[in-house]
Amino acid sequence: MKKCVILAAVLFSGILTAQEGKPELEAVGNKVKATYYYENGKIQQEGFFKDGKLDGIWVYYDENGNKKTVGEYTDGLKTGNWVYFNENSLKEVAYVDNKVSSVKNLQKNALANRN
Repeated sequence: MKKCVILAAVLFSGILTAQEGKPELEAVGNKVKATYYYENGKIQQEGFFKDGKLDGIWVYYDENGNKKTVGEYTDGLKTGNWVYFNENSLKEVAYVDNKVSSVKNLQKNALANRN
């Protein structure tokens, strides 16, 4: 139990650290677009909020500007297919009601063929 509490604290502090900087906010229809930046000025993450909850497509980047993750939120919950980029591979994770329903390993060129 103690390990779970420590792990939760570490994960939560990581989320807070990722969002410490003040985001750039822009009204877009009935949503607010938020863009967070690394100290080096590159975009860390960008996406939308609706009624104070994450909503719509969010894109996460590493400090060099490379995409790390692309996914969608609905009313603050992960939904649909998320793509996780790695230097050597891609993973597609399907979420239903914020829970993982399937995981697929993809070839990097498979994603390019989808677009």
